[in-house]
Amino acid sequence: MGLQGYLALWCGAFGTVALVGYARSLTGTTPAQRAVRVMGRVERVREPRHGSSQRDGIPVVVSFQDPSTGQEFTVTNDSDHGERITAAWAGREIGVRYPRGRPHAYRFVGDLRAGRHGLGWPNFAVFLIYVGLVVFAAIDWSWPWALIGFGVPWTVSGVWYVPQNTRAANRRIDALTSQPPVQGRVIAVLTDTSSDADGDTYTSHTPVITFTTHQGTTVTAYCADELLDPANSYGRDVTIHYTPDDPAVFTSDLAAEHRSRPIDIALSVVALLLGVAAAAVGAALL
Repeated sequence: MGLQGYLALWCGAFGTVALVGYARSLTGTTPAQRAVRVMGRVERVREPRHGSSQRDGIPVVVSFQDPSTGQEFTVTNDSDHGERITAAWAGREIGVRYPRGRPHAYRFVGDLRAGRHGLGWPNFAVFLIYVGLVVFAAIDWSWPWALIGFGVPWTVSGVWYVPQNTRAANRRIDALTSQPPVQGRVIAVLTDTSSDADGDTYTSHTPVITFTTHQGTTVTAYCADELLDPANSYGRDVTIHYTPDDPAVFTSDLAAEHRSRPIDIALSVVALLLGVAAAAVGAALL
């Protein structure tokens, strides 16, 4: 079987997957579309135990209502129940998703709208078809087509992403500095140990802070990658800048936020120029 035959099999297989997936999405029969999605409410927040693991998230008690029966459920995030909750306060809304008729199989989700159409696998299948076509063009025609096949979609995505990223970074800084900071305290340091393939052991430390907003809301949250010497931060007082609309967005190092903004923007621009350069070089070499 020649290269064209393998390409036909590749495109046929993944094309079938894409068509079936899109057809199921149009008819509303994907598991994601059939799942029930509701907003739950955090009723209680428990402090993590000092020295425990960070894998389970902030311990919370959440209530939600099954819209089909009107029955109320009160659940916890013990064990594995979806996305890890890293910031919580009484009254915070948490997304809950579960199969229709099975509310006890609940999963916590950060964004109820994400993936609700069940298009993840069909879109991935289309991406694999595109990869197959680019590889075929690079082998059968000439290798500069690989540069064009990479550079064009990368540039298009970069043109969309760079302005979005810049505006998001500016909005974040503006929100963090829109009001005076508050005082927080490290109430626990969570410790996790892991080993690599060579048997070397690594230990990570995740401080947990609590702070009260100007509106009187007490927030408990992980404060990773911000505090100096996190292993010995237990009991430390910290200054917290947070966004008024969402206290889960906060920082204990505002100066680092200011430093990271131009770096993030510069990296985004460099990534965009990489795509432009790849497409231009590929076109020039044809």
